[in-house]
Amino acid sequence: MAQQIADRRDIDFVLYEQLDLQQLFKTEKHRDLNKKMVDMVVTEARAFGIKEVLPTHAEGDKAGVIFENGKVVVPECFRRPYQLMVDNEWTSLTEDPAVGGQGLPHMVMRAAYEYFIGANYAMVIYAMEGHGTGKMIELFGTDKQKNLFLKKLYTAQWGGTMDLTEPEAGSDVGALITSARRLDDDTFAITGNKIYITNGEHDLTENIIHPVLARIEGAPAGTRGISIFIVPKVWVNDDGSLGETNDIVCTGTEEKMGLHGSATCAMSMGSKGVCRGLLLGEENSGMKIMFHMMNEARLDVGFMGFCNATAAFLYAVNFARERIQGKDLAEGKNAEAPSVPIIRHPDVRRMLLWMKAHVEGMRSFIYYVARCFDLAECAADEKERERNEDLIALLTPLIKAYCASRGFEVCTEAMQVHGGCGYTMDYPVEQLARDCKIASIFEGTDGIQAMDLLGRKLGMKKGSVFMDFMGEMKKTIQKAKGIGSLEPLSVAMETAADQLGETAMAIGKQAMSPSFKTAFASAHPFMMAMGDVIMGWMLLWRAAVSSPQLEKIMGGLDDEKKAEKLDKDKNAAFYDGQIQSARYFINAVLPVALGRLAAVRAGDDAVLKITERGFGGV
Repeated sequence: MAQQIADRRDIDFVLYEQLDLQQLFKTEKHRDLNKKMVDMVVTEARAFGIKEVLPTHAEGDKAGVIFENGKVVVPECFRRPYQLMVDNEWTSLTEDPAVGGQGLPHMVMRAAYEYFIGANYAMVIYAMEGHGTGKMIELFGTDKQKNLFLKKLYTAQWGGTMDLTEPEAGSDVGALITSARRLDDDTFAITGNKIYITNGEHDLTENIIHPVLARIEGAPAGTRGISIFIVPKVWVNDDGSLGETNDIVCTGTEEKMGLHGSATCAMSMGSKGVCRGLLLGEENSGMKIMFHMMNEARLDVGFMGFCNATAAFLYAVNFARERIQGKDLAEGKNAEAPSVPIIRHPDVRRMLLWMKAHVEGMRSFIYYVARCFDLAECAADEKERERNEDLIALLTPLIKAYCASRGFEVCTEAMQVHGGCGYTMDYPVEQLARDCKIASIFEGTDGIQAMDLLGRKLGMKKGSVFMDFMGEMKKTIQKAKGIGSLEPLSVAMETAADQLGETAMAIGKQAMSPSFKTAFASAHPFMMAMGDVIMGWMLLWRAAVSSPQLEKIMGGLDDEKKAEKLDKDKNAAFYDGQIQSARYFINAVLPVALGRLAAVRAGDDAVLKITERGFGGV
């Protein structure tokens, strides 16, 4: 049976062979977990994703959301899978069971969620959104706030949102004008408007909890004067019962390129009465608190881009195997030669291998960062915990922006493999491309992530975090050098790593000089090149794991027998496929990244020298 949504064999490879999930079973936190239990979770997730969520993909897109009189009605087909997600406790896999979670490792959560998000992100986001809201309350809320909201959010009995963006502020959050006025009962009256609020209003839950950024009257200007408030759609009484409807209302929904089944709302607070909110954390600490949710959201958005990509890639592979068109090139002008599946055409194979290498590299990268979360939580000492948390901070903008951008490119390449069919709604890849495009805009554009990487992350702890990351990469390279067949790839990767380090130092130095704007004009090219080097690292790592396994299978066979083995033995074909992915990416894709790094080091300032009139259109 052809794989759908995600490749289970590849998931298992990353979990058990590349990243050694089973080492976590030896820790106190996960001592009751074992491989059989993890396999069961992923198997059930796959069944649920394919049987319940995937059928809503096209249907939910066609139906869209309906807005009328301040209410949003979601596609009818979403109701059953949403309730099943809640009933089967899929919504907070990594959290403590005491607050409605399952206590599973982050790597396992990512494996399970590949099958949900790849099936239909627009549906699943209704159930996922409350997790980030709950996490902020868990970290910064009072005991009373935790008792009132936490479990209902983690179990998706109530929905959650993230209310940052305003019509005149956009990504410049410090310019917001939403205000908060203290009331006699220590609650606050919130007045203002927010836009682009994902799932700000819907009819899947009885309540929606909005974390709202606002400025308390008299607070300082800019981001340092922003606070954050818990604003329920329906007020929650001290005993947990629901009270009166709060004055936070949806004034409209956006018509979008994709994600038609997800409600993107404009929200008004205090326009018809009093919108009450509870202060979360300390006054004027809103941005610090919100960034905990933002970083989680950024990781999830990069994951979304990847999940759409892996689904699109599998659709393209299956289509290429079945689509009969054109004769094999080796047949030349033989008019009698039969037509063949398009997967036999060199250019189609190039597109498929380009997609395969990126999908596999992104999966390893995302799971690697999930592993950092697990190692931080299970760390035996503070130094190890801090080290893994620093790696997470460094790599978060790359997960978000690189996977969002490359994920969309994989989707468009999948359309290209389909040819004219891919541009029609008869095939799912056109919807995946439409839905995926938002990933590079969600939670800060790719340019903002690049500025974060250059302006904050490269220089963390005087550059020691970046150097630790480079050290991890060099360990893999040295290991691969010991495998004869991988030595040329290892040498190429070593060159790439050295050039990345050299370029990071150059652009970092320039960012602290009078020509800092030139550095930031190159921040995005640098970030994408760094992402490419990381892909090369992950693929070389995969090849270093696979090569000995392939040798065990192939040892002693002649070339003819090896070819026969690759044709019939799934494991042999899989391990060989890992090596070919690494070969292709390091030899064909990585040189382009090295050219980009060279351009960054050159530091051309044409972006700054061109006048506004020089752009034309006047």
